[in-house]
Amino acid sequence: MSRIGRKPITIPSGVEVGLNNSEITVKGPKGTLTQIIHPKMKVSIDDGIISVLRPNDQKENRALHGLTRSLIFNMVEGVTKGFKKELEVNGVGYRVQKQGSNLVMSLGYSHQVIVPEIEGIKLEAQGNRISVIGIDKQKVGQCAAEIREKRPPEPYKGKGIKYVNEVIRRKEGKTGKK
Repeated sequence: MSRIGRKPITIPSGVEVGLNNSEITVKGPKGTLTQIIHPKMKVSIDDGIISVLRPNDQKENRALHGLTRSLIFNMVEGVTKGFKKELEVNGVGYRVQKQGSNLVMSLGYSHQVIVPEIEGIKLEAQGNRISVIGIDKQKVGQCAAEIREKRPPEPYKGKGIKYVNEVIRRKEGKTGKK
């Protein structure tokens, strides 16, 4: 059986979980998230514990079992604590600043790169760091990836936008004639 799928999810205080056919809704202090789960997966809520069951051991059901449990767990985690991804901008002349609800970046192009805030995601800029904050783990990760995509780190000088905990494999440049 799936190790992740078998783990029960405890519902913290202040969080409400509603189940309507194949739609699960989680309300918490930070907001509300809704997810449609696969109809083959059976979700049960009793005594503050959510458990996910699968009908049989077919390959598709085994995969969906762990996925469904992870999605529900991330929803509960998001409405209680929230998610945060941090990016770091490295490079001479590379700057990031917040103007209204937009993130304005100077990344060595002939123009400034402007990233607007999307619904449910908050962008913060402090020095050379960008923080992407929200309750939906998928949206936070996607937004951070799209910001990183504007100027990915290059392997020779390490310039660009990278995740704070990311390690860039550096390459050696050309050597002169001997």
